[in-house]
Amino acid sequence: MAFRFCNLFSGSSGNCSFLEAGQGRYLIDAGLSGKRVQLGLESIGVDPKTLTGIFVTHEHRDHVHGVGVLSRRFNLPIYANKNTWRGMESIIGKIAPENRQVFQTDEAFYLDLLQVEAFHVHHDALEPNGYNFHYKDKKITLMTDTGYVSEEMERRIKGADLYLVESNHDPEMLRMGSYPWPLKQRIKGKFGHLSNEDCGMLMSRVLDFREEIVLLGHLSGENNFPELAFRTVADVLRTQGFSPEEDVNLTMTYRDRRTEVFTLLEDEDGTV
Repeated sequence: MAFRFCNLFSGSSGNCSFLEAGQGRYLIDAGLSGKRVQLGLESIGVDPKTLTGIFVTHEHRDHVHGVGVLSRRFNLPIYANKNTWRGMESIIGKIAPENRQVFQTDEAFYLDLLQVEAFHVHHDALEPNGYNFHYKDKKITLMTDTGYVSEEMERRIKGADLYLVESNHDPEMLRMGSYPWPLKQRIKGKFGHLSNEDCGMLMSRVLDFREEIVLLGHLSGENNFPELAFRTVADVLRTQGFSPEEDVNLTMTYRDRRTEVFTLLEDEDGTV
């Protein structure tokens, strides 16, 4: 059975990832049009008709814009906590009762052999969460849209084989940029977004020199750029004793295109 991950889009203009675990094929968020998400899936050889569900992190439009249309088009269950359901209902439209799946954050549940563990993050949404996905002996963690990372959050994510983590902004670019002051304060606040340096320090505390895959995500289009995010995180890791070239597989996500497909476990016949 396979365990695979691909980020299709990541950034303030829209977020969506694909997860395959055994017979299950899931989206994590769908913050772009249904058509763009379908094209992203087709670019990695995945027929959208084979999807089995959508996980939602929080109700902001850049995470849920296409959730409703995809659920209705392909009869997909949507998994979210109660408050996220409350926040996104007016955005995603009518959902079939059988596809309204509500979980309790911090209580793990299973979908076949996939263990899903949602955990609290700090963002200005009703009840935002990150996810740990466990399949056999592998773990994938997705944690973006948080202005602060507590010790408990670090404990929850530590030990993953693949991380998608937020590297949203460069503080100096944010300070000098055109955003109004209240928005700048929001972004750098406890319920906003992690900076590049914040991301690097976080990863230095949770990595275990196991060549973990680290995807830097949710980059601001105005207050960051990929080369700067990569260089800053890599430099922070070096100051903390890590070699970005040897100890970790550090790579980027993109606003307008997908990453490679990362395979943590492979089917015997090697098919996607």
